[in-house]
Amino acid sequence: QVIKCKAAVMWEANKPFSIEEVEVAPPKAHEVRIKIVATGICRSDDHVITGGLVMPFPIILGHEAAGIVESVGQGVTSIKPGDKVIPLFVPQCGECNNCLSTKGNLCSKNDIGSAAGLMPDGTTRFTCKGQAVHHFIGTSTFTEYTVVHEAAVAKIDSAAPLEKVCLIGCGFSTGYGAAVQTAKVEPGSTCAVFGLGGVGLSVVMGCKAAGASRIIAVDINSDKFAKAKELGATECVNPKDFKKPIHEVLIEMTGHGVDYSFEVIGHTETMIAALACCQYNYGVSVIVGLPPAAQKITFDPMLLFTGRTWKGSVFGGWKSKDSVPKLVADYMKKKFVLDPLITHTLPFTKINEGFDLLRTGK
Repeated sequence: QVIKCKAAVMWEANKPFSIEEVEVAPPKAHEVRIKIVATGICRSDDHVITGGLVMPFPIILGHEAAGIVESVGQGVTSIKPGDKVIPLFVPQCGECNNCLSTKGNLCSKNDIGSAAGLMPDGTTRFTCKGQAVHHFIGTSTFTEYTVVHEAAVAKIDSAAPLEKVCLIGCGFSTGYGAAVQTAKVEPGSTCAVFGLGGVGLSVVMGCKAAGASRIIAVDINSDKFAKAKELGATECVNPKDFKKPIHEVLIEMTGHGVDYSFEVIGHTETMIAALACCQYNYGVSVIVGLPPAAQKITFDPMLLFTGRTWKGSVFGGWKSKDSVPKLVADYMKKKFVLDPLITHTLPFTKINEGFDLLRTGK
């Protein structure tokens, strides 16, 4: 059956979301149709609106969510109607070289790089006003119902509170994993975290969980500092308070630079600052923030020649289908908190207000 429901459709760039009635087609073979219960708002969604992440329009955005399976297509065996699930913007097909490698997690079946905005078979499951509407990175969660490929959904604990664990679909896992998985932060080490949004705060939590002795939080919005300290930051620094470049400030604070730095904003200048502030011989810097389209980095290669490591991290380095259920189980065992990452809870129809709160740093 086709389901008619509400969705927030983005018809063109730099315009508000339009709440529309859409038709959601039934799942085809190896697909799952999900009733979305809760979805988070992430800066990556906003990058599509502003053109920083280039995607085709019209599109249904959203990629950080949790819901309940409504129906499954032919051949789906691992998931059944009624299961609680989290859609995965990084799928796990289990067959590509990244899935088969112990070092990789960015399944080649992802739609981040190609930006086709379609299901794996090259078609869409959404129609609005007689027009086909694109999917967003295989998830599209700003809708009451969505369809995802079986490789892009994880079954989770049926007791999990969906309005909280939806954050494990992107923000929390991305930040926490960047620290514990990608950087492999060690006990007693010193870390710097650039950017204190939901993902940056999750990096702080990961550094603390890994036993870092100093966690220096960096943001140009000092309103973010209290929460960063609550979650484990030992010091907070606002680059606007200094005349000298922030990497020099951090090197002075630590004597030799930090062991690990994380860029959780998506600006090229802060990526270079994060690299420059880590220890020149064995420091590790991780890019977590989504880089804007068409921007290039120019930097002194001596920064790397001396031994630093510069890494990227997508979805915190987690193999999604394997790790998301375990992260939900850890949350249920109170191994980490999610409540401090939730600043507002709004009804779906107020999604534009939610994006205004994101853009104003609230």
